[in-house]
Amino acid sequence: MSRPVWAEIDLEAVARNVRAIKKILAPQTEIMAIVKANAYGHGAGPVARTALANGVSWLGVATLGEALDLRREGITAPLLILGYTPPEDAGRVVEADISQTVFSVDQARALNAAAAAVGTRARLHLKIDTGMGRLGFLPREAVTATRAIADLPHVTLEGIFTHFAAADAADKTYTQRQLGLFQQVIAELEKQGITFPWRHAANSGAIIDLPGTHFNLVRAGIILYGHYPSPEVKRERLALTPVMTLKTRVVLVKEVPAGSYISYGCTYRTPGPARIATLPVGYADGYSRLLSNRAEVLVRGRRAPIVGRICMDQCMIDVTAIPEVRVGDEVVLFGRQGGQTLTVEEVAAWMGTINYEILCLISKRVPRVYLHS
Repeated sequence: MSRPVWAEIDLEAVARNVRAIKKILAPQTEIMAIVKANAYGHGAGPVARTALANGVSWLGVATLGEALDLRREGITAPLLILGYTPPEDAGRVVEADISQTVFSVDQARALNAAAAAVGTRARLHLKIDTGMGRLGFLPREAVTATRAIADLPHVTLEGIFTHFAAADAADKTYTQRQLGLFQQVIAELEKQGITFPWRHAANSGAIIDLPGTHFNLVRAGIILYGHYPSPEVKRERLALTPVMTLKTRVVLVKEVPAGSYISYGCTYRTPGPARIATLPVGYADGYSRLLSNRAEVLVRGRRAPIVGRICMDQCMIDVTAIPEVRVGDEVVLFGRQGGQTLTVEEVAAWMGTINYEILCLISKRVPRVYLHS
């Protein structure tokens, strides 16, 4: 690698997490591994192959581009685009044998026409908006819209699903309301003779806390990567192993006198003589400037604070209390070092955000190093 900044991706941890998820599901319930956003920053191809090898049957992505990337890597497993695809790209969806989320009749017509042009059928998953307020048919319009789509000759109604807004909250009242609306839509469609091979609603929070939402397919996102969707879920039900560790190395250690300013804006001044170490990682790598003067790192198995503003490509830590630190020492920005752990959740708290964002922020210029048992 051209500079000592890298993310270690433990593929055995992915495998362990898949196996752990399977243990809390009914035998007839399959898993869709959500590998959008480059598998939450972990690398979609390697994660997808590992998940499939350990019992996952479906993959879920956000965009057509993400789906095509997986197809180009030779992955032929069932693959659902969870987000929007423009009508002019319907032919690419059909030709690559990808399932598409549908939330309008016009969308379905475009896919039907594309399938007709090549003599096949487009596979559709209808999304029902039961309370997320995002994509999906509203329950009151779902039956009429679905009947119109079912009449199209070159589509297959492969699945129906909804997405929960607060399944990871302690109070499940809203989620139960959403579930009830989804079940009502399914029941009304069944009265019309319309059924779906796949029904799915459970995201990571619901997989853990709400077995009644599992149907015959669940969508595993953040839990696939070893993290819980919130502190409120019942963690004792599912033991997880974090997959990513972000690392760098010390490239310079210098002694500075009391009263020295560190980094842009002079936001940090040493209270006494200090040993300052420079790390070649910054916000262009996804290590956010919001962590300036807040975060800590692990070096030689101990915590050291970030001091001064994080720069685009570098940041500084105070190692005065760890006098043995030397150039070349490994530094963990999140993950484990020795017997110590610095969690993604801690980093998220320092930034005022969620663990999902920390993982997704790690940029493409940070090499992923894949570990296999």
